Amino acid sequence: MRRLPLLSLIAVMSWQSLPANAETLTVTPRQVADEKAVFATVESVSVVPARGRIGGTVAQLSVREGDPVKRGQPIALIGDEKLALQLKSLDAQIEALQAQANQAQIDFTRTEGLVERGTLPRVKLDETRTALNVAENGLRAKTAERAVVNQQMSEGQVLAPDDGRVLKKLVVVGSVVLPGDPVVTVAQQNFKLRLRVPERHALFLKAGDKIRIDGAEFGETGDKWGVIDLVYPQIEEGRVVADAIVPGLGQYYVGDRLRVWISGGQRDATVIPARYVTTRFGIDYVRLQQGSQQVSVPVQRGRALPSPELPDGLEILSGLRAGDQLVQP
Repeated sequence: MRRLPLLSLIAVMSWQSLPANAETLTVTPRQVADEKAVFATVESVSVVPARGRIGGTVAQLSVREGDPVKRGQPIALIGDEKLALQLKSLDAQIEALQAQANQAQIDFTRTEGLVERGTLPRVKLDETRTALNVAENGLRAKTAERAVVNQQMSEGQVLAPDDGRVLKKLVVVGSVVLPGDPVVTVAQQNFKLRLRVPERHALFLKAGDKIRIDGAEFGETGDKWGVIDLVYPQIEEGRVVADAIVPGLGQYYVGDRLRVWISGGQRDATVIPARYVTTRFGIDYVRLQQGSQQVSVPVQRGRALPSPELPDGLEILSGLRAGDQLVQP
């Protein structure tokens, strides 16, 4: 009680002339979000497996956990010795069929000349033409079969299904896999924050609401802001699940927990920029304009209430009234 007269005396004794270029601000109560702190986890939009298209042995694995990948990037190589043996066998058969086709072409050319001179009957020409067609068709069939095996060998490359980061390796070099077995799991690049909010806040939570994250969570000085993208209709274990989009989550670990402030309703508050408040001897003061002079008035500081339009917002619990003219120190 003895401090109140002293504070009043200090306020009365602090009358000063107002500088001509002093910046002023009119105190106006405003609606602010009644923020509640909850925890959220960084999660990928979806986690997709990179699968092998053929069976065999993993001969090469070029990524590890945490590596960024691009869509279509080769991340592993599966080898199958049977395919190499089949390819060698087909190469030998193609060489034999090529020789038969060459011989059939020679026989057809020779028979055609003899038939034109009348030495051989025309039926011989038809027989050699048929033999030539059979040889050429057999050669084309084996060549196509070799292309199929060659394509199977090329499908031994395991490609990244989408842009993102490798979460987990499921095999090692030398592992035997079957067609369709997953090799690694990839988290898609666009990360989201998954919030789990107590169900008593379900009525206040809706898509489009803004959320606030302490900049210290990102190693920055200022706060970061996001927007709730989706509120799931099912309550799990007494909590409402929602997804929020926050720029700059691409470098986070999937599953990392962050503290997030969400709106739990609206209330009236007096919020001013923190730069209008000065502290002397442990007491907070603001300067009020009264006519052509200004006076320092003690106020009770509340908690910080930053917003996108007022990053240094500070709540004042007492000491100010609506319409007061503040002067920046």
